[in-house]
Amino acid sequence: MKKSYKEFVRYDAAAKVLVCLDEWIIVNIPVLEKELALIPKPRGEITVNGAAISKMDSAGAWLLSKWLKSGSDSNFSFKLKDFSEQHLKLLALIEEEKAAQTPVPIPKRPGMVQRIGKFTMDQLEEFNDFLSFTGMLTMETLRLIRHPGSFRFAAVVNIIDTTGFRALPIIALLSFMIGVVISFQMGNQLKSYGANLFIVDLLGLSVLREFGPLLTAIMVAGRTGSAFTAQLGTMKINEEIDALNTMGVTPAELLLIPRLLGLFIALPLLSMWADIFGVLGGMVMAHNMLGVMPSDFIARFAHVIPLKTLLIGLGKAPIFAMLIGSIGCFEGMRVGGSADSVGTQTTRSVVLAIFFIIVADAMFSVLLSKMNL
Repeated sequence: MKKSYKEFVRYDAAAKVLVCLDEWIIVNIPVLEKELALIPKPRGEITVNGAAISKMDSAGAWLLSKWLKSGSDSNFSFKLKDFSEQHLKLLALIEEEKAAQTPVPIPKRPGMVQRIGKFTMDQLEEFNDFLSFTGMLTMETLRLIRHPGSFRFAAVVNIIDTTGFRALPIIALLSFMIGVVISFQMGNQLKSYGANLFIVDLLGLSVLREFGPLLTAIMVAGRTGSAFTAQLGTMKINEEIDALNTMGVTPAELLLIPRLLGLFIALPLLSMWADIFGVLGGMVMAHNMLGVMPSDFIARFAHVIPLKTLLIGLGKAPIFAMLIGSIGCFEGMRVGGSADSVGTQTTRSVVLAIFFIIVADAMFSVLLSKMNL
């Protein structure tokens, strides 16, 4: 039965006596808290009489101890009177527990120098792991060369199909539009000088040497690199990779090397495909905007664009493929803990792959410039 108002506490302000009544147990805590809150904040010494307490548990003892300690900042002291030995022991135990508790330390936010240092060390550690991963792949590749019967040709063909053949439509569409944009932007400038035919020179050099392989690699990084990470990460969470190790099949043999080799073969072919549609898109725009006939475009293209321009662009593609494949597989093998890690590592895979593709392309540009190519 619910207790009525002011049934557990009676306070005599003149005599400075607090009388505790009835049952100080957990079910009565809400009423006890309300009654104790109505008592004016005492000063001086008061007497707490517990003779009328019929039952007290740890919750009641904790509440009484908390109220008594709340007046410690207002010249308040107290003495206990007529408490049973059992209740005194319970109150003493509560006090011991409170004394044993230590405040949870507030972690100090590291400074900027510390954060930069930690970030640097994390990156160096990840780079070291990547080098170990690359070394492991190299050793596995050498082992497969010595034992070609273990090589998974079907897996390589499947990767070429998923990363290459199925990407042809989107690569063709985007490359065609890039050719249109390049021809439109450059054509506006050339038209003002009456140099319409030079659109062939600019378009051929930019598409075959730079935009074709670079944009293809970026699109493949977003499409295929992320897929590699997500696939391997999901397999790792589902413990499928552990099952392969148990069966004596290394993940590199079945999962990693076929992906790298398939992408190594597919990306140069995709770059050639992107070159074709990029030039085709530029040719269409040159005809509509600048009046350059397709026959004149093709004749000048064969005359002014040397073969080395195409070979330089295609020569970048295998390097880009190894960057995309190795980063995608590495981040996939680092997935662990939960499904959230798959998303995190997949995002990281795409960002790192695109970053290193652009860095590699810049290094190619500087190196080829030094070699006068």
